[in-house]
Amino acid sequence: MSYLTIAYVSVAVILLFGAAIFVHEWGHYWVALKRGLKVEEFAIGFGPKLFAWKRGEVLWTVRAIPAGGFVKLPQMITSEALEGSSGGEQLAPISPLSKILVAFAGPFMNVVFAFAIAGFLYFVGLPVLVNPSYIGHVEPGSAEGQLGIQEGDQIVAVNGNPVDSWQQIRMEVIFATTNVFDVSIARAGVTNTYQLTARTREGTGGLKWLDLPPREAPVVGAVETGKPADLAGLKAGDRFVYFDGVPVYSQEQLVDLVNKSNGLESEVIVLRDGEELSFKVTPFYDEETKRGRIGIGFAAGTYFVQKPGPTPVEQIADVLDQMKRTVIALWPGSNSGVGAKDLSGPVGILTGIAYQLTIDYRLALSFMVLLNINLAILNLLPVPVLDGGHITMSIYEAIFRRPVSLRFQEYATGFFALLLIFFMLYVTVFGDIARFGQMKSLFRHAAQSEVVTETNTVPAAP
Repeated sequence: MSYLTIAYVSVAVILLFGAAIFVHEWGHYWVALKRGLKVEEFAIGFGPKLFAWKRGEVLWTVRAIPAGGFVKLPQMITSEALEGSSGGEQLAPISPLSKILVAFAGPFMNVVFAFAIAGFLYFVGLPVLVNPSYIGHVEPGSAEGQLGIQEGDQIVAVNGNPVDSWQQIRMEVIFATTNVFDVSIARAGVTNTYQLTARTREGTGGLKWLDLPPREAPVVGAVETGKPADLAGLKAGDRFVYFDGVPVYSQEQLVDLVNKSNGLESEVIVLRDGEELSFKVTPFYDEETKRGRIGIGFAAGTYFVQKPGPTPVEQIADVLDQMKRTVIALWPGSNSGVGAKDLSGPVGILTGIAYQLTIDYRLALSFMVLLNINLAILNLLPVPVLDGGHITMSIYEAIFRRPVSLRFQEYATGFFALLLIFFMLYVTVFGDIARFGQMKSLFRHAAQSEVVTETNTVPAAP
């Protein structure tokens, strides 16, 4: 990527992520003022102050850690208000209803923001990656090959759920609570269902995958300078035909062949300008991806713009479905293989926005729909440090006609705040940072993506 692109992506990421935080905190702030609460500070971020200015009685700050924000409301006894008092000022108590409305306003504004973005995407269109569910090369001696599954067959359902793309297939497999799947495969108008076992694959973070490669043309998109492919003379646009005498039919097959070469010199035959050319390459072991590589990035798939895009209701429903699948997969004993390490912390979220931006800004906005709905639902959990905790304690106050004791609020808020910090650190270190190699690979692919605009027809042919 050029320096200009990097600058654009960096600024856009900060603005988009900051917008989600700002909208949430603005909800608290606006309702607090309307209900007559004292507002001491409106902050974006946590930790040391980077910028601060005062407007009226409110201190506005931008802080060093871009992992959230807060509105300091002494009468709400928020975690940030516990750091200090309001200067000894005696503040009037507020009603439980006011507390509930203030706490609820933040998540509510995230939902409103998500619907607004989704509405915009409906009108401008949403890029859709065309990766139809056709199967690539199947080894004759494999379990799948012995069942009669062939290259060119199309997967049409997984465990009874219809699919038409590899993205859908991977969602069904990764988030399932089983390793065994009923996979319906169509050929020449005839559909047969097979019971297939998913397995974990090296370099995928322990996630489950079917042993069926997608039919994706193994075309070179980029060549890394100084790596074996570059030294051998491979160029962007070359299409792999053979690797050490084995016909190559898909990207996934080529990756496996390179990984299994054990760093030995291998002959590759590529098609360039209608001519087959032979090269010698010696794969190297990549510490980041934990796989053998030759230093290429594949030409990424084509995105066709669906215009109009999905309706806001359809987009929100898809987000809720993803969240439901994630919760089920994370549930203890689910046998999904998905754990906390597969979640994204602030680093992963920012990286996700940046990755989408390198392809098309509309994909980043679609990610923002997901982010805002996630923020809304997570903040409504009945945990003291979150908005849902304030709502729960306010309901208790309304029912029993007395507030939850200040000591309990202080201890509970502090305890859960520490738990949240440790959880975010865990997700960041063992999730975001551990997946750094995979993230780099994604960016290499993103840079080669093509977005075809102004179409309402998404091709489904292989």
